[in-house]
Amino acid sequence: MSFRKGSLYPCNPATTRGEPTKLSSSKDKVVYTNGRSVIIRDLKDAAVATAYAGHVHPATVARIAPSGYYCASADTSGTVRIWDTLGEDQTLKGEYKVISGRVKDLEWDGESKRIIAVGDGRDKFGHAFMMDTGSSTGDIIGHSKTINAVAIRHQRPFRAATAADDGSIVFHQGVPFKYDKTIKTHTKFVQDVRYAPSGDHFASVGSDFKIFVYDGKTGETLGEFTDSPHSGSIMACSWSPDSKQLATSAADCTVKLWDVETKKAQTTWILGSGVNHQQVGNTWTEGDSIVSLSMSGDLNVFDKRVGDKPARVLYGPQKSVTAAVPAASSTFFVGTADGRVLHHADDGCEYVGGDAHATLVAGLGTAQDGKVYSVGLDDRLREIEGKNYTPASFTTAAQPKSVAVGGDSTVFVIETESIEAVRSNQKVFDLALKYSPSAVAAAGNVVAVGGEDQKLRLYSWDGKALSETATLEGNKGAISALAFSPDGVLLASGDSSGKIVLFDVKERKAVTSRWSFHSGRIHSLAWTADGQHCASGSLDTHVYVWSVQKPMKNIAIKNAGPGGVNAVFWLGDKELASAGADGCVRRWSITFHA
Repeated sequence: MSFRKGSLYPCNPATTRGEPTKLSSSKDKVVYTNGRSVIIRDLKDAAVATAYAGHVHPATVARIAPSGYYCASADTSGTVRIWDTLGEDQTLKGEYKVISGRVKDLEWDGESKRIIAVGDGRDKFGHAFMMDTGSSTGDIIGHSKTINAVAIRHQRPFRAATAADDGSIVFHQGVPFKYDKTIKTHTKFVQDVRYAPSGDHFASVGSDFKIFVYDGKTGETLGEFTDSPHSGSIMACSWSPDSKQLATSAADCTVKLWDVETKKAQTTWILGSGVNHQQVGNTWTEGDSIVSLSMSGDLNVFDKRVGDKPARVLYGPQKSVTAAVPAASSTFFVGTADGRVLHHADDGCEYVGGDAHATLVAGLGTAQDGKVYSVGLDDRLREIEGKNYTPASFTTAAQPKSVAVGGDSTVFVIETESIEAVRSNQKVFDLALKYSPSAVAAAGNVVAVGGEDQKLRLYSWDGKALSETATLEGNKGAISALAFSPDGVLLASGDSSGKIVLFDVKERKAVTSRWSFHSGRIHSLAWTADGQHCASGSLDTHVYVWSVQKPMKNIAIKNAGPGGVNAVFWLGDKELASAGADGCVRRWSITFHA
């Protein structure tokens, strides 16, 4: 039994209200952060994405060196990690604590040797250092508040510009970097500063809705872009590969393309209205795609030849994946901690249409006719038909914990102290329980409910009422995941101690209790179609594939999901997928024992 790593469906960038999010690019790859992960995503090939999970604190910014061999990423604790992007194992080249607070931006020099990292610190707001030794290469001084952005001229003589919340830009001579002068063009926070690839100019944008261009060698102000200006804080700017155009993203929900020579706006893309469409970051790739980030986490990819809307939009979870179910032919649905449900297909993913849940999606269940049901912590049960929510919804009596769908398409929802049976958004039956239920599964007319009292109870459903038929014991913690084998003969029961017990439903006895290699709460169990193997995902970040015939044989996929695996499911006989706290979905090709 062995496994091979398959493709990764990445999460989208994390955003913060009122703050810019740094995106960067290298060739056709876009680099961004979400939680503790750094994601490198290829725009040309959706299947080529990598995630780096080496940070201990939430990552804030990542940039790939001009050489393309290394990536530097920084986090909220002021640590910069430099790691290898080419190898599979992402070897750490160096880790340096550069400032005492959060790093807001960093930049490589043209030789891929030096890095300047800036942000919020107590004694200083920025640090210039060598990437291989960490030794200082100058002083970043002259600011009195948090520095938001830094740009380095990639040609000799080196120059560096830093932009800060004190409304000023400081121009540094290099190398070693030393203070040259302060440029006071902006009247409010300066959000971004970027050097043109040619090194002839650099541009700055700020919360005063203004855009300025400066001479790259001397730092002299060359002028302001006043033609049809933005009407909201400008969060980011980036230069075209030929250094002739500038793209800006702003909180007025627009992205503008400027001609630097004439200082005129060439194109304005409007992306809707409301907070979710505010543009908070952008990058211009070498392949000539402009990528701008919406507050909602959507990556809008623009083609400068298409003037009315994005050429395409890349969607993905912004928060952790809390539930997932497979749908028809290698497509699947994932529910996230912010209440959104996404439908994944081979060509990418999209949000399920209609009114989403208000908060975390607690569970997803599939009926035999292909309908998907979701319950959320907003106390609602919803149906998904195709790729859209149906307009009707059912309001549960208490907060739902999980959901299962029976053989006759009755939906069973467990709540704090009861089970409700729902059919076509009408309550058919409810049963008050003497214990706290924590997991539910259904197969045919049998419903299994696991409790926080470590016991598993079987109920039979006759279409009108539930009646208790048996109590099974053997788990060592509160039962947290249940799954019937496809034929309904076996029932796997995982608990909060990491142990999985396999029960025979008809005989009502334990078949094996040897599936006990996890060290944390079991979050999800999934059976293969033939009922011979069961996969489990746990809080301990590992995924195991267990065999019914040989209980002592398993496939261990260690560290399958940083922060914990919340859902596992099969996408075919030998394709397993896992998703969890980092918002990414990973595929694994499994080879079973002969």
